[in-house]
Amino acid sequence: MRKLSMEELNRVDIDSFKNQEKVPFIVVLDNVRSMHNVGSTFRTADGFAVEKVLLCGITGTPPHREIEKTALGATQSVDWAYHKDTFLAVEQLKKEGYTILAIEQAVDSIPLQDYSIECRKKYALIFGNEVHGVSDDVMQIVDGCIEIPQFGTKHSLNVSVTIGIVLWQFMQNWKLL
Repeated sequence: MRKLSMEELNRVDIDSFKNQEKVPFIVVLDNVRSMHNVGSTFRTADGFAVEKVLLCGITGTPPHREIEKTALGATQSVDWAYHKDTFLAVEQLKKEGYTILAIEQAVDSIPLQDYSIECRKKYALIFGNEVHGVSDDVMQIVDGCIEIPQFGTKHSLNVSVTIGIVLWQFMQNWKLL
């Protein structure tokens, strides 16, 4: 087995990436504390060519050394915006026709593997604070809630890991449409 060289990976440049078609998913970070988690979000968003990342509340914004450490330049390729208030940002996404989904452990949550995305719909996926999760006020206005089944003692995954798992599953479903 041989690893591919950088040339064999056929990576697009930033301008080409910005002009390519994106999947209609917006990642919303609701008061995420860790700059490393923010950076990892950008890198994952780039990897799956998501439409945009919304950084809300206390979530850090580029440029920031700790974000760049894990983003590896993805803050330059992925579109993003900052909103002081997550609730207002999510309300605006609803007005723009996005289906709003919290990724959270909650009453009536749907296991990730059982959630079916619909063709021609746009999705905003909300990921919450590392300790408190998605804000209670935001939970009141979501269209649904998805949960990643877990079987260990912690019942908690790092937010950047969660984003990777959810986007992977959504991309698998999107490709099947």
